[in-house]
Amino acid sequence: MIAPSLRLEISIEAQRLRLIKGASIIAEYPVSTAKNGAGEQSGSECTPRGRHRIRAKIGDGLPSGTVFIGRRPTGEIYAQELGVQNPERDWILSRILWLSGLEPGVNRFGVVDTFWRYIYLHGCPDDLITGKAASHGCIRMKNRDIIELFDQLPTGTEVFIAATFTALEKS
Repeated sequence: MIAPSLRLEISIEAQRLRLIKGASIIAEYPVSTAKNGAGEQSGSECTPRGRHRIRAKIGDGLPSGTVFIGRRPTGEIYAQELGVQNPERDWILSRILWLSGLEPGVNRFGVVDTFWRYIYLHGCPDDLITGKAASHGCIRMKNRDIIELFDQLPTGTEVFIAATFTALEKS
């Protein structure tokens, strides 16, 4: 018998992510989606909705708090002092789960392509996870949470993003 596969469901309204195995929720995490709301258009700084998959995993084995720019570690480890010195930076920390859309015309190809918009699940300074949407389009997570997910999920894992979990549960 094949074990039920893992998948992620993200509620923009609830600012929560659920890790699901089969029909069971096995973990739930707070997240921060885009301050501009939901949307798929390139340049919108919105979080794209619909079905996605994890196309690439970046950061395996690196220390918690590793700082990334352009999906490459900078050699820095985030600390509050670094944040104070660089208040304008959009911090991408610890791990990156790079998403690719699965729905042509919705979140795949052309001006709505999630992968080419560089939409990730990634770590950020933990104090930025406040229950409010505040990102530039990506899904931000606490560092320990993104590391925990990263270690459990293979590339290809499906990720569904919608306004509410109610919509997710009806899908």
